[in-house]
Amino acid sequence: MKIYESQVIYPIELLYKMTYTCSSIKWNIFLLLKGKVFFYGNCMHLTKRQEQILDIIRLNKTVKVDILATKFKVSEQSIRKDLSEICARGLAARIHGGARLINTISNPTYEQKRLESKDEKGEIGRIAAALIPNDSSVMLISGTTTESVARALYNHNNLVVISNNLNIANALFGSKSKALIITGGTIRESDGEVIGENTVDNISKFKADYGIIGAPAFGGDGAILDINERAVSVAMAILNHSKKKIFVCDSSKLSKTAPHIICNISDIDIFITDKEPPEKFKKIAEKNNTEIMITSTKRD
Repeated sequence: MKIYESQVIYPIELLYKMTYTCSSIKWNIFLLLKGKVFFYGNCMHLTKRQEQILDIIRLNKTVKVDILATKFKVSEQSIRKDLSEICARGLAARIHGGARLINTISNPTYEQKRLESKDEKGEIGRIAAALIPNDSSVMLISGTTTESVARALYNHNNLVVISNNLNIANALFGSKSKALIITGGTIRESDGEVIGENTVDNISKFKADYGIIGAPAFGGDGAILDINERAVSVAMAILNHSKKKIFVCDSSKLSKTAPHIICNISDIDIFITDKEPPEKFKKIAEKNNTEIMITSTKRD
């Protein structure tokens, strides 16, 4: 069921509930407006064949493109497209020639991620929110740390907030925001993130005063990293279409690695974290006039 058309912005003038189905999960979105709430882009859901493929993945743990093509009597190209859309939602992972069920033990849920370094993320969120003045615009990438920023922005006045995550939108429902904009794309069931080419295209139509990104890893050499190539594209789009660039990340991410580079700390204006980063990292930041804010340190 398509809720809104691509390239169209729908203003909603009253509080009401929208219910729609994505991948057999019924999402209830409550939209509250002091000013206006907008949905920008389009919502996509799994087709009947994709639902059947997902059932097969859950049953057999792995699937092969050629076998599925034979079973459903369609081309292998069609099956590859189906698998791409299923995997884009975080429901499975691509492997050579097919897809596999995601191991939930090695892939913590969004709620589990919320609980990791919860206090640190809360303080990082409060410091970041304090940098955002009323009557400004801000882009927030999907993530539990940026969700903490959103919660801390709740009492700001007349903000235009743009995000690709439903949890961030939910955190701001009922706030004094002037407008809340959700980018179009495919909604990933596992964490409420909106991803895909539509997401990047829609972000590119805005220019925000502040762009706030997070990441699952950052290196001592100054690299800001992500495990998901699609997430990298969204983060880069936010940075490219924001005047002031802010990176929020708790110190536990320093010990983690990821294969894809979002950017370097030199591309960031302000980095907010809870502990001092490595000396090499700090020197790169200082050389490029990137301000590092530690949650235990007050801003001058």
